Amino acid sequence: MTFLIPLVVFVLMVVLLGVGLTLNPREVPSPFIGKPAPAFSVPQLHAPDEALTSEVFRGQVSLLNVWASWCVSCRQEHPLLVELAKTDRVPIYGLNYKDERNAALEWLARLGNPYRSSAFDADGRIGIDWGVYGVPETFVIDRKGIIRHKFTGPLTREAIDDILLPLVQQLKGEPG
Repeated sequence: MTFLIPLVVFVLMVVLLGVGLTLNPREVPSPFIGKPAPAFSVPQLHAPDEALTSEVFRGQVSLLNVWASWCVSCRQEHPLLVELAKTDRVPIYGLNYKDERNAALEWLARLGNPYRSSAFDADGRIGIDWGVYGVPETFVIDRKGIIRHKFTGPLTREAIDDILLPLVQQLKGEPG
């Protein structure tokens, strides 16, 4: 019996590890899916005297991309966001997370600005309200202001073409 207990524990650990290895690390469960986007009102990155609020999502399907100038993965996905913004298929809003305003402005000036507007979240409080684990993260928000999908990590062409844009098209077809 003393040999059976360690064997059972070992088998259970192997099974749990095996299940864990089959999971997609980009699919971090979010308690916000299917719930209204958290309310916020913060200064805009480009216009500190003007507020950007969560009301911007009402009436349109849109994306919220959480980014920072210090984020290496954000630089990786940024050309794809610029390209997507040029198609005008879905408005993209930014949440500049735990960044310095001048660094963020310089980054967008140098690499292009895909955002209709970007909220400046210097201390990360808005990101916490949205359940941000790290940057980059991208949320799909329906026209009622409900979060419908969260993509964790840098967007890829495949993720945009196979996940985000089909979902955006589906949501645009739903009654407002």
